Amino acid sequence: MIQTENTAIVLRHVNYRDNDRMVTLLSPSRGRIDAIIRNCRKPKSHNLNSGELFALGDYMLHENGGHITVTSVKLIETFYPLRNDYDRLTCGIWLLNLAEAVAEPEQEQQELFMLLLHTLSRLTFSDQEWKPLLAGFLLHFAACQGFKPRLNHCVFCGKKPEENAPLFFDAEEGGICCDSCQSRRDQAPLSPGQIRWMRKALTTGSAAWVNTPEETAPFTLLRDYTERRLGRRIKSSAMLPKE
Repeated sequence: MIQTENTAIVLRHVNYRDNDRMVTLLSPSRGRIDAIIRNCRKPKSHNLNSGELFALGDYMLHENGGHITVTSVKLIETFYPLRNDYDRLTCGIWLLNLAEAVAEPEQEQQELFMLLLHTLSRLTFSDQEWKPLLAGFLLHFAACQGFKPRLNHCVFCGKKPEENAPLFFDAEEGGICCDSCQSRRDQAPLSPGQIRWMRKALTTGSAAWVNTPEETAPFTLLRDYTERRLGRRIKSSAMLPKE
């Protein structure tokens, strides 16, 4: 994909008047953009699919009096197969909501944009299980947002844990906790396999975020940790597939 300054993906849309649509776009160079697409809901509109969730394209924008209007769109991808799988569609919408929760106007979001794009591509066009895919996304999301979990040393005593030693995850401190320092009920236990998986996932791309029978990607733990750090519950979390 050749990326331009107008490349963006639709995170949210709201119907407006008879045929228009308000959209929230994520741009790698401009962050969140709130714009309107005129007449995109007309059956014969050239922009018919440009206001749909997940739509990726080059959006030409016109700004006037603080309002932004999409004048034309060159669609690149719609991620349409997501609509044929309810579980994957729900995961995709959750990813869009998470990106919208942190994106700010006129702030570069190149890392978030590419992370979202690659994860949606895997979710749409591969048979990769959703849980490790979203868990890997959350690890890299936390890193690019400035709260990457600390996984190599106990966040309290600073000691490097021994191989296969009992470990816990402390969401408040943002990292692993050894058995000697474990004191709170909300510190979630982690298996050695989960620790190894998270360490590996942080250094690899989405193609490597796969499960093995003995290692489980701790998606729920990472989701709760992310929402705690953001100070909000992400919309559609309750609709995610049951683990």
